[in-house]
Amino acid sequence: MTRLLTPARLGIYCTRNRLAMAPMTRSRANPDGTVTEMMAEYYGQRAETGLIITEATQPSDTGQGNTGTPGIYTDAHIQSWKKITSAVHKKGGLIFIQLMHAGRMSHPDNVHGRLQAIAPSAVAPDVQLHTPAGMKHVPVPREMTAEDIQRTVEEFRHAARCAIEAGADGVEIHGANGYLIQQFFAPNANMRTDMYGGAVENRARFAIEVAKAVAEEIGAGRTGFRVSPGATLGGLNEGSEGYDLYCYLATELNKLGLAFLDVMEWGQHALLTELRQRWDQTLILNRPGRARELMGADIASGLADIEAYGAMVLANPDFVHRVTVQAPMNEADRATFFGGDARGYTDYPALQ
Repeated sequence: MTRLLTPARLGIYCTRNRLAMAPMTRSRANPDGTVTEMMAEYYGQRAETGLIITEATQPSDTGQGNTGTPGIYTDAHIQSWKKITSAVHKKGGLIFIQLMHAGRMSHPDNVHGRLQAIAPSAVAPDVQLHTPAGMKHVPVPREMTAEDIQRTVEEFRHAARCAIEAGADGVEIHGANGYLIQQFFAPNANMRTDMYGGAVENRARFAIEVAKAVAEEIGAGRTGFRVSPGATLGGLNEGSEGYDLYCYLATELNKLGLAFLDVMEWGQHALLTELRQRWDQTLILNRPGRARELMGADIASGLADIEAYGAMVLANPDFVHRVTVQAPMNEADRATFFGGDARGYTDYPALQ
């Protein structure tokens, strides 16, 4: 437990503890993707965590999947995000903006200009998304051309530069949870026969190209990458080659010297151990539902350098203090997770 409260190396930075706020979509941005004063208060309240990884933030109009999610690709976005980064920095915190392209996990009703989603292949995920008119089935996306792929790589590059201009300390590339980058990994979503489909090396190519572009633009020491091996979110099935794909991906990303690899664990312990062996930089581990008594165990074992927490940080603005004094935690109100006002967002009580 005590090692949780010691500093950790994170690219060009040093965190003040080994606790991270996991990225969590909260759907409280303005319709144009700019962020609000309430969002600045929310992140500022939690700035004592060693690292804040923000909610998923789209790098373009086409990258949006859900309503109420922020963007980071226009001047207006940059100026609005400065409210959040300033609030975190005033308390001595570190904040990385998570860059996420939804790919096929989108609906035209949720996107500015009602754009059709793009994806590795024209295969719908057979799931529903919340839209302003209620739950609707996700329509078939358009298969990305080679030009679309390169344009999207450049959108990630541009968004990373915008994040730094907005005062962020770095960015995390979202390669997990059923969104565009992970869609390239899964054979049931990627049926391409070109250099981006088929073999493991091809299905990992887009992810590596995005990571290279972002690292070139803002520096490897400001760039992290998130994976969720085996996750079936969005109807994905990575198949029998999933283990080999993530081993290859980790090896290639490790060569870039990125600040960290952020792993969302889905019960694949053997793969997690292998990723740890292949990764020379900081490894962040997020185990959803981790029991309170197991906090610090992955750091003590050497499996992780930083442990990330979601709902507990969401419900406890003084999360680090509660860990330090071993105080009880507030329970998260799931009914207020997505959208709404300050209730279940900035009104969770801190210890007196």
